Order: sequence, then C-alpha cells, then structure tokens
Amino acid sequence: MARINLEDIRDLAEDVELEAKKAVGSHGRGELPTSFFQTYSALANTNGGIVLFGVEEKPKGVFSVIGLSDCRKVIQDLWNGLHNQQRVSTNLLRDEDIEVIEVEGKQVLKISIHRAARRRRPVFIGKNPFLGTYQRRNEGDYKCEAETVKRMLAEQVEDARDARVLPNYGLNDLQKETITAYRNVFKVTRPDHPWNEFDELEFLRMIGGWGLNRDTKDEGLTIAGLLMFGKLRPILDELPNYVVDYQERPEPKAEPRWIDRLTTDGMWSGNLYDFYRLTIRKLYTDLKVPFKLEGDQRMDDTPVHEALREALVNTLIHADYSGRLSILIVKRPDMFGFRNPGTMRVPIDIALQGGESDCRNRNLQKMFQLVGLGEQAGSGLPKIYRNWERQSWRKPLLYEKFDRDQTLLELRMASLLPDDVLVELDHQFGDRFRSLPDVERLTLATAATEGQVTHSRLKSITDSHPHDLSKTLSSLVREGFLESGGAGRGTYYYLPGEEPQEGEDPFVWQAVGRINRVHDTGKESESFQQVVQRSQHLAPDSQHLIPDSQHLEKLESLAGEIRTTRKAPRAQVVQIILSICREHYLSLRELSQILARKPATLQNHYLAKLVSDGSLELLYPDKVNHPKQRYRTSARCFSTTDEE
Repeated sequence: MARINLEDIRDLAEDVELEAKKAVGSHGRGELPTSFFQTYSALANTNGGIVLFGVEEKPKGVFSVIGLSDCRKVIQDLWNGLHNQQRVSTNLLRDEDIEVIEVEGKQVLKISIHRAARRRRPVFIGKNPFLGTYQRRNEGDYKCEAETVKRMLAEQVEDARDARVLPNYGLNDLQKETITAYRNVFKVTRPDHPWNEFDELEFLRMIGGWGLNRDTKDEGLTIAGLLMFGKLRPILDELPNYVVDYQERPEPKAEPRWIDRLTTDGMWSGNLYDFYRLTIRKLYTDLKVPFKLEGDQRMDDTPVHEALREALVNTLIHADYSGRLSILIVKRPDMFGFRNPGTMRVPIDIALQGGESDCRNRNLQKMFQLVGLGEQAGSGLPKIYRNWERQSWRKPLLYEKFDRDQTLLELRMASLLPDDVLVELDHQFGDRFRSLPDVERLTLATAATEGQVTHSRLKSITDSHPHDLSKTLSSLVREGFLESGGAGRGTYYYLPGEEPQEGEDPFVWQAVGRINRVHDTGKESESFQQVVQRSQHLAPDSQHLIPDSQHLEKLESLAGEIRTTRKAPRAQVVQIILSICREHYLSLRELSQILARKPATLQNHYLAKLVSDGSLELLYPDKVNHPKQRYRTSARCFSTTDEE
C-alpha cells in the first residue's frame, strides 16, 4: 500500500486536476458518492485527473483526511456503476487506476481518470449525452451546452472533418487565381508528378478538394476544397463563423491595436491558401535571426522560419471550422501567437513527444504537404519546440482552453533570463532578488515576462521535481515576491499588484507583465540593451546595470569623508559622483545611500547640472523624469578623466 502525506496531496492539487470527496456515507464506513460520475464525466471530457475518496477539502486548498473503513465495498460499487450503461456511457478505468493508499495512517481511495480518446467522447451520465455531458472548468464540473456536445459527437465519428462532400457547390465557387498559384508551386515542388497533366477538376479530385458521396452518388467540392481555394461568400454560406485574422501589433502590451491586419473583410479572396501565402510573408518580415551559408550561398530559411511556417500550417489544419472563434495569428515585437478553434485531438504531452497524430482536417493537411508545407504526421510540434530552443529562447507554450474550445501556441523571442527583466526585478526587490537561488529567479523572470507563472509552466522549463516547484512557489508568495490567484491546478502567480486580467484576446492578458508597462515611457523609449549598446564604453550585458551589494559597499567606502560631512567642496562632491558612476548606472536612491545626501539635494544641486553639461548620461535620455531613471558617467567624461 502506497503511503503519502497531506503535503503530497497539496502538491498533487497544483500538478493535476484533483477532486477530494469525503465519501463516508450515512454510516461513516465509506460509500460511493452520487456526485462521482458527474466528476468522472467532467474529467474524462477534459484533461483527466484524480479523485480521492476519504479526503475533505474545506476551505479551498486545505485538505484533511477522513479515511474509509470499508474500501472494498466502495470499489465494488464503483465497478458496478462503471459497467452499467444506464449509469454512465463508457468505462475508461483499468484495475491499476483504482488504488488504496495510506494518508496520515488512514485508508484513502485514489482513482485516476484519464482523458477520454476522441472516439469515446462525450463521456456522459444517464442515457442522453445532451443532458449528462460535463466538462471540468475552474475547479468545477459544468454541464456542456448542446453545441459543445454536438461537436464532440461529430469529432467522434468523423476522422477527417473536411472530407464531407458539399451538395450544390461547384468549380464556380472557387478562386481561379488561388488554384493557379497552388498548381504553380506544386509543379515547382514536384516537376515530374503525373498530376501536373490533369485538368482542374481531376487535379482537385486527386488532392482531396473534390469528392464523391458514395451513398448518394453526389459529386462536388469537399469542405477542404472550399476552404483551401474558395471565394469568401461561398465559404461563409457553408461555415458562417469562418474568420481568419492576422494582426501585427507595435508593442508587447495590453492594448489590442494593430499596425497591420489581414482578415476576412472582402479585400482579398479569404481562402486558406491565400491567407497562408500572405501571412507567412508578414511573419517573416523583419525577422531578426542570423542567416546561414551553405557553400557560398546564403540560406535565408533558418530554423525560426521553419518553426513559424510549421506553426501557421498546424493552426490551419487542426482548426475546427464549425466553432465560433476565429483563427488568430498575432505578431508582436516579443512573440508570435497562434490560436485555432477546437481543442487538441491528442493530449498535449503525447503530441509533444511526436509520432502520434490525429489531424482534424486531413485533406487540408495533405494539400499543404503536397506543396512542401507541414511535416509528416506527428512531427510538427516537436520540430517547432526543437527549432525554438535552438535559439536559446523561452520554451514555447502550448495550452488548451476548454471553456472556449480553443488551442493556443505562444512563441516568445526572449531568453529564460532576459537582462532587462533582471534589471527591473532588481529595481523592485533589490538585494533580496540577488540572493535568490536560480529556480526562484527563473520563476520571477517568467512571471515578469509572461504576465504570470503556473506550476505546470515551471515544470515545462525546469528539471526540478514537482514537489520542489510547489515549495518554491509557496515560498515566493510567503516572502512577498509573488501573489496568487485561482485554486488547485488553476492556481497562477504574478508579481505584486500585477494580477493579469483575462479578456477576449488570449495574447494580451496573459502576456502583459509589469516589465512591458514599465518600458512604456513615451513615444519610443529605448530598451535596456539598446541603451547599453549605444554607450560604447559599456559591454552589452546586465552586469553594468545591476550593482550588487558588495559593490555598493565598495562605493560607500570610495565616497569616504563626504559621507560624514555636510560642507564638502562642490568640486570634490562632483569628482566623487563621477567616480562612483563609472562602472554602473546608479539610481537616485542608490546615490543618496552612497553619499549620505538627501535625494532632493543631489538632484537639484548636482545631478541635473551634470546631465546638462554632458558629464552624466541617463539610462532613459528621452524621459528625464522616468521613475526608474539611472545615471552613469558619460563616455566623454570617462575618457577625459582617464587621460588626466
């Protein structure tokens, strides 16, 4: 019998979906709760989870052990119910999924419920899926709307959602120019292929754009053919919620405005192939990655280009075009975001391992592959992750939102510990931040960069044990570095006073973070790296921006007798200021501490004049009164002093 403690249960609650039920019954010996199958349906229709019988969670997040005296009876009642189709539609459990464990010396029943495969969803209680289907949302079990159940039923029976033949749709509903463009690329990609000789109709038939309903003998466009090559109006006639949307945003901040946009506004064909062709060019524009040489030829197609191409194709071929959400592609200075309607057909952890694919739109997938776009089944996501990590950027973030039936992928062009983020965290927390272990610093940097951090996100970017990550997060909250929201597996952590607010745009609320707002100082304030690189006498790394405590003590010693006298000659004070500002940008607070002078005195009698005559330079030269302003001896003054 396995033994765990209450701390293990708390860790488990943050790592997986966990439901605790007393399950003691009226006699106190143990009884299958009537609400279990509702939870069973909810967990099976989302991401699975664990149910504990004999444990109470009250209040939220606080567990106490009740224990069961007759686990065998509860287990027998559980199996009887799972095999009763009047009670529940299907049994997903195996013997090893039901386990008696010991907690605090008492027996508890642990039931592991797996995410149901697509062909077994919806899992529902009773006889009617429209009345008995549940999903897990925000630590609760919610009955699904009829539309959600219909989509599950369609997913269950349709291996390819885009293969259906559309009655009364023909070649006139297609954009001829799009087909021509596609065939031209096909000829270049496959110059000796026999399909190049076929007429338009036969070519469409071979690639899956034209089909035959063998039951009715009707021929016509398939959903795939219409989506890939169709005119906008015919597409909307069949799929009224169809929207594709590309947005380029000027700043990484919580303001969904754009400087470039491509959407279904009637200004272009509106079909998927044209959307891909137009969007991929926009994603590639100004992409700041080094090119490589093959022989003496420049190769512009870098791993980053490949990752973006794969991400865009994945978004288009896995989308549920019957859903209400748009396909959304976002380009920002700090990240690329990809959203498609519909959750994943394969659990995320399995999809990331590669080798297993269940594409929602297999004909679309084949059409893209025929012109060299998209990887073979099951290899696309691993390639995206691999190529992104080769740049030493933050690990991609792939996640689902079941309440809105969508899948999202975020590709951030930032390191795990960006210099500017470290600088701002140092400003906020000072010596306390510098003394933190590496995992804690990484946790705070993730919260700052991505707007929040969760247990599962930390697990994806570190090798630490889940239990250690739980302790890390709890410690950072206790010490005032982080605040928390949500509960259980939905718990999220954020910097003090910076709680993220979820909105309709998934690439705004989750990615904002305080660092982005701190830099919003005017028209075009420079980043820390730009400031450092602009100052040629500084090496472009964060050590010149963050003086550690030992160095501050050294500077106090350098200030000498000035710290103890109020009447030092002005020239002497100026010389000391220029000396202590040689190696680091120093804030007014730090200068005040080092020189033992009031901030107002330093600002009014020394710093303003030294900046004015060019002896000191500002970290934010375009915003003199910036709240995080810092000062450093200018290159000119630095050189003159050395010569003397």
